[in-house]
Amino acid sequence: MAIETLTFGCRLNAYEGAVMKSEAEKAGLDNAIIINSCAVTAEAVRQARQAVRRARRDNPEARIIVTGCAAQTEARSFGEMDEVDLVIGNADKLKADSYKPVVFGTPLNDKVQVNDIMSVRETAGHLIEGLDGHTRAFVQVQNGCDHRCTFCIIPFGRGPSRSVPMGVVVEQIKTLVANGCGEVVLTGVDITSYGPDLPGAPTLGLLIQSILKHVPDLPRLRISSIDSIEADPALYEAVTDQRLMPHLHLSLQSGDDMILKRMKRRHLRDDALAVVEKLRSLRPDMVFGADIIAGFPTETDAMFENSLRIIADANLTYIHAFPYSPRPGTPAARMPQVSKAVARQRATQLRVAGEKQFRALCDSRIGQTESVLMERGGLGRTEQFIPVRVAGTEAGDLLSVRISGRSNDGLAGELLPAAA
Repeated sequence: MAIETLTFGCRLNAYEGAVMKSEAEKAGLDNAIIINSCAVTAEAVRQARQAVRRARRDNPEARIIVTGCAAQTEARSFGEMDEVDLVIGNADKLKADSYKPVVFGTPLNDKVQVNDIMSVRETAGHLIEGLDGHTRAFVQVQNGCDHRCTFCIIPFGRGPSRSVPMGVVVEQIKTLVANGCGEVVLTGVDITSYGPDLPGAPTLGLLIQSILKHVPDLPRLRISSIDSIEADPALYEAVTDQRLMPHLHLSLQSGDDMILKRMKRRHLRDDALAVVEKLRSLRPDMVFGADIIAGFPTETDAMFENSLRIIADANLTYIHAFPYSPRPGTPAARMPQVSKAVARQRATQLRVAGEKQFRALCDSRIGQTESVLMERGGLGRTEQFIPVRVAGTEAGDLLSVRISGRSNDGLAGELLPAAA
């Protein structure tokens, strides 16, 4: 077998999975499985361990390499697994040299090769020409996080916030567009903190404006999850450009002020609502998703109701809701806990509310003409990221589609006849 990558967690991990495969191939690695782990919840770590065991059972001769955030924060426990041949930290997983010990059979004093992530000060701009099977590409513009939310272990897996220089990002996107990429997604751990470590301290908004200016042939630019309190004036200016997609995902986490304070978030409920209102005033077709944690320590029924209500109050359409999971070493793990059953029940309620909002968004588009970027299998995405099924299309097509109705996963559409 060649190299297989198993990626868990965020969009940044998906991007890095493609880079790791490329770098490992440069090193000469084959017959290997690279597991790119996530540490955001205890369940994510459990899934990574389960994937390791399954990979060894199904591929007894393959080399198994574990990396990612869980490998960084729980390196020794993965190293103690008999199934694992090498553990690589987040700082080194994108370097070809990191894979050479298993390529050449170089003896290692310790199969755990994980360095101090807090000492890392640069994020290299690794270019991939596009993700296999996708017509969009993720471009990493930032890594790490300087904040210390009480529930989060990720800063200890990713290290301090650091940015990719604007010129490097622009050149990467130019290459992607030249290779036929129809949409670029800017991604990172905390991308609204982009820039203060670079000369001149540019902001995310200035980066976006630079991309739109210097890559005029880029059809679509999309932003991944943002921290609304960090939105800068240039970002508000940029959202009026029609090539910036009207879909933002908010790192919200809760709709209750007391829980937000206990999370050590830097915004309150009204702050988030104000950002949503301001962005919609500038771009009326803007839609929003959000991350919301259910059952955070000390969350009462009334506090949870505030989170549930903000889905309708902010008209949020894409809800990523998950039950709180205590991470050892974080302040929230020492707070009075909500039962797991209650947390799961609340997460389900949040998802149901989000699904209702999503259905309403879909219904509002029926009969409309949408710009749809096709991916594969007749599935594409509107500018607002709604899935649309359109027969007789090819991946990479950017089409005008008349929305005819609903489908199982979003919308169904028909191609408009070509202009005479």
